[in-house]
Parts: sequence; structure tokens; C-alpha cells
Amino acid sequence: MERFIFEVTEEENQRLDKFVSENLPQISRSYIQKLITEGLIRINDNHVKANYKLKENDIIFVEIPEQEPIKIEAENIPLDIIYEDKDLLVINKPIGMTVHPAEGNYSGTLVNALLAYCQELSDLNGKLRPGIVHRIDKDTSGLLMVAKNNFAHQSLAQQLKEHTVKRAYLALTEGVIMEPGGIIDAPIGRHPVDRKKRAVTAQNSKEAVTKYMVKERFPNNTLLECKLKTGRTHQIRVHLAYINHPLVGDPLYGYRKQSLDFPGQALHAYLLGFIHPRTEKYLEFTASLPDYFDMVLNKLREMEEGK
Repeated sequence: MERFIFEVTEEENQRLDKFVSENLPQISRSYIQKLITEGLIRINDNHVKANYKLKENDIIFVEIPEQEPIKIEAENIPLDIIYEDKDLLVINKPIGMTVHPAEGNYSGTLVNALLAYCQELSDLNGKLRPGIVHRIDKDTSGLLMVAKNNFAHQSLAQQLKEHTVKRAYLALTEGVIMEPGGIIDAPIGRHPVDRKKRAVTAQNSKEAVTKYMVKERFPNNTLLECKLKTGRTHQIRVHLAYINHPLVGDPLYGYRKQSLDFPGQALHAYLLGFIHPRTEKYLEFTASLPDYFDMVLNKLREMEEGK
């Protein structure tokens, strides 16, 4: 059992669950609320609710039970393998698949599929993320590198760190972007209110740079090619929303009312290029748009022709 004690040194007027979440960022807000309900987070040794507003001199007692070891099961899930050798794989991930297990979601992920397919995967990212060098969001489709050993993992991770991996996405946005392209250079950090979101902010943020180029315009939408200089969480989604052209279908950053039938954000990682860790030769791969993405684009083209 891990134990923490916090003293509120000034009038906070902040919710208990939010305060604990900010001071113990490794724990999810939903799990903190569960601990409060179970009486494992208390104020002055009294049971309170998650929305309790903190007062000066309050003492917060936090007890976190030891977690049972999590065993990730191999699952026979089909993989779209674009390339494979003894060191690495390039996978075309479908929309709706989470890359690795996390709290509350230990099944149906890319890692579960990889464990069934590969005898060996790198372990530099821990037991929950074998082979995983980088991620794309659950509802983003497209190309990912997977390392079969630590030698390959270290090389690919270093290339990502040095921003030498070539990554390009196709994105369908709301609204018509008139300029031929541009660069969005705006730092990204946690959203000040919503923990699920990221935001362009100067506080506790990191450099984020996205280059975009218009590929095709429609009456109410724009198809872009986006290239990443950096790889922040939700980077393209946040940056396009920041310039008031959010992705079609984006449940977090997009329009509440969607005019197009899209199963998630309209974002596909279609190009991936890197130096092979062992041969030191440059490799580049592409993945065609998923059928549902193509269908939406064809529908927009037909509407344009029928005007």
C-alpha cells in the first residue's frame, strides 16, 4: 500500500479529485474518484465526495492499494503487415485499434495482436508496450514502426528523438483553407480543464511544429497532407483545431454536429520513412487510404461535379 499526505497551505477552492490528480499525475482521474468512493482518499481522516472543495489547512490522506501484476494475453487479431524482417515490422493499423494496453483496456490492442504473431519484441518500453516505438491515436489509421529487438528499438527511438523519421498524414478538415499550405508552430501541453485533451498553450508545453499542404478543396472541406517535425500527443488534431479547421469526425476537437459520416477523426498516417537500424539504408513505405475514407472523398467529388 502506497501512502501520501498533502497539506492545503492556502484557500484552494479546488475539487479534491482535481487536486490529487494534479499532484499524482501518474494516476487517472477516474481511479482517483474510485479511491475516494472507497474511502482510501480522505480529508482530515473523514470520508468526503470527489467534488469536495478544499479549504486551507485541510490534510489529504491518500492510500493506493498495490496493483496485481497485469498479464497481457496474446490474441489472434489479423495484422496488415507492410514490411517485416528480423529487426522490425511496419504495420498499417486500422481505425478503432488502440496501440497498447492501458488501464481498463487490456484486450484488442495492437500489442495483443503482436504477442500472438511475434516470438520476440523489444522490451525497452516495459511489459505493457513490447515492440512499441511510437503511437498513433486509436481512431487514426496508418503506418507504425514496431521493433523486434532492443537494438532496433534504440535506433528507431533515437531517429524519432532527432526528428529524422519522415512521417506524413492525409487529413480531411472542416472548412476551406485558401492558402496553398503553411506551418503551424505552436507549443502543445495539457488542456487546462479537460484532462483528455491537449491544447496550444504557453504553460508546461513543448515545441510542436506541423507543416501542411492543400491537396484538394471541396465546398466545405479541405484535404491536406500534414508532415510532423515533432510528434506531440494529438498534435495534428490540436493544431488544425487551433487554426479553426478541425478534422472531420474528431470527437474531441471537432464540430459537435458532423455533416459527414466518418467513424473517427479523418486522419491517416500514409507515409513513413526511416533509416534501417542494421543495414543503415533508407526505407520508405506508403499505405492507401482506408475504403471508408475514400468513399467520403468520392462523395465530396461527386457533389462538387453535380453543382
